[in-house]
Amino acid sequence: MPTILITGANQGIGLEFTRQYSAAGWSVVACCRTPDTADALQALAGDHARLTVERLDVKDHDAIDDLADRYSGQTIDILLNNAGIVGPYPLDDHLERQHFGTMDYAVWDDVLHTNTFGPLKMTEAFVNHVAASEQKKIISISSSVGSISEVTIPGIAYASSKTALNRVMTIVARELKEKSIIVAMLCPGYTRTRMVSENSLQYAIEPDTSVTGMRKIISSLTLANSGSFTRYNGDTIGW
Repeated sequence: MPTILITGANQGIGLEFTRQYSAAGWSVVACCRTPDTADALQALAGDHARLTVERLDVKDHDAIDDLADRYSGQTIDILLNNAGIVGPYPLDDHLERQHFGTMDYAVWDDVLHTNTFGPLKMTEAFVNHVAASEQKKIISISSSVGSISEVTIPGIAYASSKTALNRVMTIVARELKEKSIIVAMLCPGYTRTRMVSENSLQYAIEPDTSVTGMRKIISSLTLANSGSFTRYNGDTIGW
């Protein structure tokens, strides 16, 4: 039975990935910062014997190394770098902290450490687990706001963290091709999670729609399209 490790699995897109892969019979390692308060995730774990919940903050690199050591010898078919933040909440009350002229550099530092450094550290720590698996896939959840050619928003911290993530993972894709590891970035679309502005909820798609689309893409990935950046509906996103 294949295995997937998911970061940020306690809510939103990560929780829906956990739900769908568990329902499909996969072994799922679901990571989140506070398992004790992750009620929906714990409820899923109670229903699925192959679902294991692990405590992990992707900003804590020592904790990432410890988790990788504990899973030494365990193959991981898909490493899903899902954990990410947009900045302080409520989102609408703090947008100016990511704007030119009123930039909060502590916010930027936090967003970069989570959205860019975290996925790379996870990839470094678990690359051998993935290399030993059958499917050999490393997937990072990005966003079209990281595309320089497609989207322009004033949110400097979040947008730049996703642009950097995309660039990092294209480099990683080239580095890992000799190990036959497939690396890809996916945009979930404007999905109804707490990262969506209250002012635009009416335009958001549901998490199950987004994740169903992304799972279809993940299953079809080959080494030939390693390094690709794709929207949940299959559209290629411009860099």
